[in-house]
Amino acid sequence: MAIDVPVRPLLVPGATIGILGSGQLGRMLAMAAARLGVKCHIYAPEPGPAFDVAADFTLASYEDEAALAAFADKVAVVTYEFENVPARAAEVLAAHCPVLPDWNALATSQDRLTEKQFINSLGIATAPFAQVDDAGSLARAVAQIGRPAILKTRRFGYDGKGQTAIRDGSDLAVQFRSLGGVPCILEGLVPFLREISVIAARAADGSFAAFDVCENEHEHHILAATHVPAKVSADTAAQAIHIVHRILDGLKYIGVIAVEMFIVEEQQADGSKRERVIVNEIAPRVHNSGHWTIDGATTSQFEQHIRAICGWPLGSTHRHGRIEMRNLIGEDTNLWRDLMGESGACVHLYGKHEARAGRKMGHVTRILPEE
Repeated sequence: MAIDVPVRPLLVPGATIGILGSGQLGRMLAMAAARLGVKCHIYAPEPGPAFDVAADFTLASYEDEAALAAFADKVAVVTYEFENVPARAAEVLAAHCPVLPDWNALATSQDRLTEKQFINSLGIATAPFAQVDDAGSLARAVAQIGRPAILKTRRFGYDGKGQTAIRDGSDLAVQFRSLGGVPCILEGLVPFLREISVIAARAADGSFAAFDVCENEHEHHILAATHVPAKVSADTAAQAIHIVHRILDGLKYIGVIAVEMFIVEEQQADGSKRERVIVNEIAPRVHNSGHWTIDGATTSQFEQHIRAICGWPLGSTHRHGRIEMRNLIGEDTNLWRDLMGESGACVHLYGKHEARAGRKMGHVTRILPEE
């Protein structure tokens, strides 16, 4: 077990945590913190649902260094609800107070190429990939990886944004320009059986706790539903959790992380088939596929993150039953009245005022008897 030295002093109830980002993840972090007697101060360039539940907020850009410094001086530690925080903003904040998870983890996950190189350096498998800096290098990458493949921007992509499929007949120059001509990565398609994720936490003393492996369904590149436990073997689940543990130790990580993975089936020499885990990407924060933990586990992912960055013991990840979590996306939120009338449905609405296509407006969790 890797231990970070020195271990930070404990925060105490009544302390104030700073959160970068005003979205629903910041909102749920602030709600979990309040239950533990911890205040939250939100910093964001635009208002969002987290403002409604926080003790304080700062409305300023991530480039406003004076506002960042003033914010940092009011909080004991800074964390974030999304990973696309400008590097300079994190640097300014870190000069005043701890930023957790730290900048190394943030920088690694912000760049898809750096992320995959880091994962491979630990001896962990990913999809085949190649660096793409221009249309010429895209042609060479396609020759190496083959088609079909996915061209992704190296930075600032989520929920299917910043990517395009490369198929037979695709005009490579047009495809590269369609993403703005910025540095990209080409990833080979993985013929997976299932998409899974592991939500886990690591504390400053090296202690580790993982929730049960989640199985995820995506629609239009957006998470639609999560089922727990995933329909994988015990050995595969253990392999997935072990991979996440290695990633957390490799980053000397403090806080909650989500690692999205593929399960592939490989033919063995004796004719049998074996499941193997391939890492897709890292999210250095609380994650949509962990929302079920609010109602379905002893400790939610949000409380777990607060515990970790405060220097407190990690909580139990015990699951209360078989879980189904479904996102309410866009107009799905109009079903709220029917869902609230459904026995056993745990409804969460994020306080967003406009239901747009593809926008996550809330989620509903159902806790079912174990099979």
